Amino acid sequence: MTKTTPLWEVFIRPRNGLSHKHVGSLHASDKTMAINAARDVYTRRNEGTSIWVVPSISITASDPDKADENFEPSEDKIYRHPTFYDIPEDIGHM
Repeated sequence: MTKTTPLWEVFIRPRNGLSHKHVGSLHASDKTMAINAARDVYTRRNEGTSIWVVPSISITASDPDKADENFEPSEDKIYRHPTFYDIPEDIGHM
């Protein structure tokens, strides 16, 4: 039996107030090693203020073949798309 090192997904928050963004993946034997490796690989130039590592096996994704089923229902909910509101000119670009 071959044992493989777990794969981790790495998320970095560039600065306070912004969302974490997925920046890549790496192999590490545990969460401490994953954080240290993520720091070394993805934040060498002070790019971030926070690192998240998540075991890839813990992530569940939607099936791309079921995109219509998952995302089509939002088309009939116009309140989610406020394109029919008038924006005053003094507001500028939104």
